Amino acid sequence: MNDPMPMPYASLEESLPEVLMRLVTELHDVAYLIERVEPQLLEMGGEADVMSAETVKILQGIDLAVQKTRGLAEFVDTITASIPDEWMVDVSTALSLVKLADMQKALGKGMRHGHSQPLSKAAGDFDFF
Repeated sequence: MNDPMPMPYASLEESLPEVLMRLVTELHDVAYLIERVEPQLLEMGGEADVMSAETVKILQGIDLAVQKTRGLAEFVDTITASIPDEWMVDVSTALSLVKLADMQKALGKGMRHGHSQPLSKAAGDFDFF
């Protein structure tokens, strides 16, 4: 008896440029979140630690991560401009792999430029998970 393989996720076809622009927004958010870490590390380490070679390497790594994330966002944004709106893509499986509920919602249908991470959260705010 051969049962057809069950479809775990309903098909969710969307315009590829719309999906990519939501990805661009998320990449900009990631860059911003990474960038916010640097001043906190400097504050925690104190002046003596800031001058150490290891701290400089860490800060350079943070800066590189921000630059790369923003570069990826700009790359995707630029190539998206040349993709016809009629190009459709099924995002159901990809969305099911995103583990953060807020990010899944931001990348999902109907959120043209949604943010999964509120950028205006006050310092010290955090979510339990």
